[in-house]
Amino acid sequence: MKTRILIADDHEVVRQGLLRILEGADDIEVVAECTTGREAVARATELKPDIAIIDIGMPELNGLEATRQILCHLPRTEVLILTIHENEQLVQDVLVAGAKGYLLKSDASKDLLSAIAALRQHKPFFTSRVAQMVLQEFVRGPRVVARRGERRLTQREREVLQLLAEGCSNKEVAARLGISVKTAETHRANIMRKLDLHSLSELVRYAIRNKLIQP
Repeated sequence: MKTRILIADDHEVVRQGLLRILEGADDIEVVAECTTGREAVARATELKPDIAIIDIGMPELNGLEATRQILCHLPRTEVLILTIHENEQLVQDVLVAGAKGYLLKSDASKDLLSAIAALRQHKPFFTSRVAQMVLQEFVRGPRVVARRGERRLTQREREVLQLLAEGCSNKEVAARLGISVKTAETHRANIMRKLDLHSLSELVRYAIRNKLIQP
């Protein structure tokens, strides 16, 4: 049977590049292309792909939050995170979110098919440099791997945080999420309190620093 793949990236050139890599594989079928994290969650829930390839930085819902929500609905779906970033904290966040694969976009042309082959057997996949980071963390021993502030946020608060950082007003957040303006305002106040932020500019800087949105 063919491995069913969902691709989520807001850059068409990246999606087309991934498709070109995959089109020569007879045992792979791309069932959906998505441009936002929220669309990726909806389409994954509908189509139940074997593997979801998720860009870390997408509008409306970032790759980490999309991963959490997809795996909540579809625990047997494997997630391959695609990113231009290579740093220890992000690798930790990806693992905590539940993704089993982490692939740099610069390595996709040579490693994408290998990553898919590993994930369809429910095995993890990391490039050698990222695997070294994971090994170093294991050797150091257990420690808190998620950002404390973000761990305290609820799923809805994380969604509101990203929309606010992208420039949405309370009214626009309410419309996007199907909630009342008053509820959106309450979520905003809770986010500011939990993350010890005092202005919208601080919230935006937090989101950029933690790769929740692209600068």
